[in-house]
Amino acid sequence: MTEELVKFLRARLDEEADLARRCDGDGCGEWSAHGDTVDFCQVDLPGFHPTIAQHVALHDPARVLRETEAKRRILARHAHDPWPHPDVQDLASPYIHHPDFPAPAKNSAA
Repeated sequence: MTEELVKFLRARLDEEADLARRCDGDGCGEWSAHGDTVDFCQVDLPGFHPTIAQHVALHDPARVLRETEAKRRILARHAHDPWPHPDVQDLASPYIHHPDFPAPAKNSAA
């Protein structure tokens, strides 16, 4: 299960990093929110609820790339530790509903 979960997590991190790079093709940097508007560096997109605008801006590509790299370092530190390692389980928890999420072994000790 550990190897399968590590492989699964690496694939999700690759997907997130790839999407972030595609969203920031011009390398403009951090997005920001101003009221109901999200500033995507070259384009301001209004019409969001201010809380949603802040949430969107918080997930700018530069931040997502920093976050995926931090998660990769955590995964690398624990990828070969005895299972179950809490840090690897925590990294996997946001993806529990992903269709490729590895199922636990039926005969694993609880």
